[in-house]
Amino acid sequence: MTERNFTFLDTRGLLAVSGADAGAFLQNLISNDMGRVSPDRTVYGTLLTPQGKFLHDFFVAAHPARDGVYLLDTEAGRLDDLERRLGMYRLRAAVTLERAASDWAVFAAFGDGAAPALGLEPETGATAARADGVAFVDPRLAALGVRAVGAASATARSLEESGFARTGSGAYDELRLSLGVPDGSRDILVGKSFPLECNLDALNAIDYDKGCYVGQELTARTRYRATIRKRLFPVTADKTLPGIGTKITLDGKEVGEMRSSAGGGGLALLRIESLKSARERGLPLMAGGAGIVAHVPAWMELDGAVGAGPARRPPPAQGGRTT
Repeated sequence: MTERNFTFLDTRGLLAVSGADAGAFLQNLISNDMGRVSPDRTVYGTLLTPQGKFLHDFFVAAHPARDGVYLLDTEAGRLDDLERRLGMYRLRAAVTLERAASDWAVFAAFGDGAAPALGLEPETGATAARADGVAFVDPRLAALGVRAVGAASATARSLEESGFARTGSGAYDELRLSLGVPDGSRDILVGKSFPLECNLDALNAIDYDKGCYVGQELTARTRYRATIRKRLFPVTADKTLPGIGTKITLDGKEVGEMRSSAGGGGLALLRIESLKSARERGLPLMAGGAGIVAHVPAWMELDGAVGAGPARRPPPAQGGRTT
């Protein structure tokens, strides 16, 4: 990827959390450390069930114009549910939950040199106020580029003036999938998936050194007992991949299922042992009649179970080593 592009993320919404207790309120609920959020730093986090299963994920940024206010960049279609669930925990806390200004929007700016072009260091979570809004390097992976939040027209104009060309969301989706990064409930089963099997710890959503939060005990136990037997992997095929939920088989036995895809690239939840078996036996993984190949991203820490040797660090749009 050489040119710099930006796209409007119409599937994202913004929730503002304010009040004297806002920081402490979120600190007690979410999986990341609110102490790290500042005008210079944005974090990625999750809200889990008490049993440690996924409910919501979001980015938490300090509001660029309102002290003590936090902006949650989350799924627009599930914004009501997130607001309701947070409200259940509010009790007597001095916290207000409200939608961000109606003209505010979320954009993704990506391509070679995206962060420096917007005055940011190319490191995860680096943040700066910009165009009456805020811009931050994606806290999951710097290779995903920059997210810009603010008044839609002003933010788009600012990105164009910084040398970014407007494009559709497809190019960004293909980048995300090639890097093996899930997109909320499109790839993670609400109320069923554990964050570690969706690699959310490796994508900086979980701080193991912070105090308690909802679902913390089960999440920590899963990590220390190393009980994850399946994970999300980027997959490719020589034809269009089948839809979400399509079962994946190895020699006729079910070993996983598809998540989101775009063209010949997508994500799949797979049993780790099945990747080793496919490699050793020289058999293809099949999904709806398509033979697929699973890849291990360079950022993913995985033991020798897949038998693929040391990780290679590929160009940003290429994913990782192949199994």
